[in-house]
Amino acid sequence: MNFTKKILLTFSLLLALAVSASAQKPFVVNLWQNGAPNDNGDVADTATVKVFLPRKEEATGRAVVICPGGGYQHLAMNHEGYDWAPFFNNMGIAAIVLKYRMPHGNCDVPIADAEEAMKLVRRNANAWNIKADQVGIMGSSAGGHLATTIATHSKGDAKPDFQILFYPVITMLPDITHKGSHDNFLGKDAKKKDEKLYSNDAQVSRATPRAFIALCDDDHVVLPANGVNYYTELYRHDVPASLHVYPSGGHGFGIRDSFKFHNEMELELKAWLRSF
Repeated sequence: MNFTKKILLTFSLLLALAVSASAQKPFVVNLWQNGAPNDNGDVADTATVKVFLPRKEEATGRAVVICPGGGYQHLAMNHEGYDWAPFFNNMGIAAIVLKYRMPHGNCDVPIADAEEAMKLVRRNANAWNIKADQVGIMGSSAGGHLATTIATHSKGDAKPDFQILFYPVITMLPDITHKGSHDNFLGKDAKKKDEKLYSNDAQVSRATPRAFIALCDDDHVVLPANGVNYYTELYRHDVPASLHVYPSGGHGFGIRDSFKFHNEMELELKAWLRSF
């Protein structure tokens, strides 16, 4: 092994130790201990959260519930879920990754799971060193639609204090929605009133929580107009928001190092999180 390889190996080991030292051992919680309040027709599809807590002495009290994407058909649990935990834990932020159930046309199913995840975090705020008024939600792609649904529709303990969105599906209107997400969430024969109700740019109000939105100009899977229109409505309603449009990267980059603007994205998200 040459000198350069030894240096790289040593650096990798030190980095791994630093990451592990900044967090407690993660654990999984079943969301519905006494059975879910609704049904998607798949008894094997259960909702859980995996909780990643920073070390107690490093905890800021902030937490984020993370909703991976996957077109409401499957879940990208790693690069849009679990792999984000070290990023947040290193900032003293708890990361709660939600494995929500697929709707199969019953949109109440993932909504109930996301709302319960938010409530679960607040119920355990003291035990997990979390401040109940600093619990946000994050979502990528269809998970971004779920996150914005909670941000614009939910109330009380289910309502987030901030939202983080990556290349989000926002609208359910046929012209610019992501068809797969639309069909899985509402069904192929969705009613126009439901499409309007869950077009979350149309649901923004002054009470909507602040947002960080990141997407790519060359995203041909979920049209950038989704995130841009959402930002415009937030701006129009005087909701603090930050929009980052990267020149390339397509769709689904998550926290992968292969994303050309990965470092910039992380720095911008850190700066935003430290701004309030």
